[in-house]
Amino acid sequence: MSNPYASQQRSQLENAAPQAAEGWALVETARRLESAKRNPDDSNAILAAVRVNWRIWTIIQSSLVDPECPLPQEVRENLLNLSRFIDRRSAELIATPADVHKLDVLINIDRQIGAGLLGNPADGEEGQQQPAPADSGTGNAQDQASENASETARSSSPSLLSVQEAASPQPTSTTRGSVTSTET
Repeated sequence: MSNPYASQQRSQLENAAPQAAEGWALVETARRLESAKRNPDDSNAILAAVRVNWRIWTIIQSSLVDPECPLPQEVRENLLNLSRFIDRRSAELIATPADVHKLDVLINIDRQIGAGLLGNPADGEEGQQQPAPADSGTGNAQDQASENASETARSSSPSLLSVQEAASPQPTSTTRGSVTSTET
């Protein structure tokens, strides 16, 4: 038997703007990571959540390196740096899924970026920002870099993967893959 709520949600996502779908994916992934964190003995759930998150960020990376990406160069560079951090953290978690405290920064990043894409407050799904944990291995510089990139991305536009031109009298939107751009 089919879940009517899931069917309705799937229908809404299929008809949503690309940035809304990406925002939903990040918020949903943050929820899955949080759920996996609550069950640290279930390494399969942790690995599955980390792998889904990694796939989503790989899709975002591919949009950012596309020559037709409409984002300003500085925002693209910051987001690519953030995605490289996520790559490293994901690889660490796949190697040692018992280090569930390392999920916190991924959860925060996904919630903040997802909320920005959805047009919600930057605090994300629960309305509270969790502090990033101190990292014993790769150093706090990586966590700080990811926080700086996240803040730059949120403050540069209302959504990460769309561009609004302030001087545009009658903008039109076009969609290329999962990137929506505004053209005059």
